[in-house]
Amino acid sequence: MKILVLNCGSSSIKFQLIETDSELIESDTDRCIAKGGVERIGTDEATLKVTVPPAPSVSTTEEILDHQTALTRAIATLKEHHAVADISQIQAVGHRVLHGGERFTAPVIIDEDVEQGIQQCVELGPLHNPHNLRGYYVARKVMPQVPQVAVFDTAFHQTMPPHAYIYGLPYSYYRRYHIRRYGFHGTSHRYVAYRYRRIFGKAREEANLITVHLGNGCSMAAIDKGNCIDTSMGLTPQEGLLMGTRCGDIDSAALLYIMSKDELNLHDMSILINKFSGLYGISGESNDMRELEDAAAKGDAQAKLAIDVFCYRVKKYIGSYSAALGHVDGIVFTGGIGENSPPVRAQVCAGLSEMGIQVDPARNAAVVGKESEISTKDSRVRVMVIPTNEELLIARDTFRVVRGLPNPH
Repeated sequence: MKILVLNCGSSSIKFQLIETDSELIESDTDRCIAKGGVERIGTDEATLKVTVPPAPSVSTTEEILDHQTALTRAIATLKEHHAVADISQIQAVGHRVLHGGERFTAPVIIDEDVEQGIQQCVELGPLHNPHNLRGYYVARKVMPQVPQVAVFDTAFHQTMPPHAYIYGLPYSYYRRYHIRRYGFHGTSHRYVAYRYRRIFGKAREEANLITVHLGNGCSMAAIDKGNCIDTSMGLTPQEGLLMGTRCGDIDSAALLYIMSKDELNLHDMSILINKFSGLYGISGESNDMRELEDAAAKGDAQAKLAIDVFCYRVKKYIGSYSAALGHVDGIVFTGGIGENSPPVRAQVCAGLSEMGIQVDPARNAAVVGKESEISTKDSRVRVMVIPTNEELLIARDTFRVVRGLPNPH
């Protein structure tokens, strides 16, 4: 089955065309036929980029004023480069949807009822859900006969027990407004946990894992026998680890203090903690870990401090999730930083030998953007780098839902 995977933003569409079915999933030989994206939608300088392996990427700049035009142009480009002979070859569309609230615990075919449910979650995911819905509306217009499936970032974390997701607020706020920890990056955490088990031939119940997704957005998950029992992001993606531009965990009273001192309103504070904090806020210069590592190597004290805070937060969560799990079989690094920064991985794991976590310096240094074990031979806990592939998992989920097959976590 050829499945188009869509991730729609306010002015962008990212897509992959993936061929998958039961046999390909079982043999882990699903095929990415093409991938690409459209940026700066709504302008006369929108960029459309498509890659159809093994050919090099093709990029154009043109006027694309709306998402429907963007998707139509993307599909036309796929035809031009022989990724598909005709639009009818696309048999299903899988949509990444940020927030599914408590209702959506698994992927689902989008119908009117599901559409309303996603709409009801907009207040929980106001920056993403409206654009995810826009992708659905556009795909439905362009391909009206094709089943559309929603795959939720929050779904994987719905196995958390109440003691892990309830906040220390009056319980009435949970009843009235559903204020609780939801967690995000669920598809990424689920994929790398699956890959870990497949690499080592483990069943779900045979692996307790801590998955560490480090990119511009960062989150971690404690996975007990295949089920998430805790995760670092909360009601929104703001909570938890230090991130590229998000501050992560912070004393809420500090925010109130800053608001009173600088006379900031709620919008101002939201912008401050989401866009101007984190690595960027501490370093004062960048949210790019590569740039900060270069600056720190040249003696920039604030860049070094930003990296130190970043790594220390991850280390603390490893400790807390080890306690929550009781026994840890593996730690998996993924995401742009997790996959590509040996220094960050080394600093995070330094000093954890008493917990059975030992990273081999040579193995770690040699691993950039590829799947490999980086722990020492006598490390009790395996430490892995596994590049994430959320699009592949969305395609597999979409196939299973359309075919009416059970969907494993």
